[in-house]
Amino acid sequence: MADIVINALINRPNLIKVEPKWRWNLIEADVDDNKFVDCAIAGQAEYIVSNDNHFKILNQIDFPLVLYRRLEDFVKDL
Repeated sequence: MADIVINALINRPNLIKVEPKWRWNLIEADVDDNKFVDCAIAGQAEYIVSNDNHFKILNQIDFPLVLYRRLEDFVKDL
């Protein structure tokens, strides 16, 4: 199942592949989550959609600006 999701994502025409040049280390509670934040910043994403509460800290950081959105809130706004 994971292979199907990954293939669906990487074959999207609006996919932007990024190689982060900086490691921001914004999430201390789970440092493994930082790779997603670094990619979001490098890709100039507005927000990260996740139900992982470790990302909540992003809403308290002014720079670099990447907001955290819970999946339920993201779906409501669609």
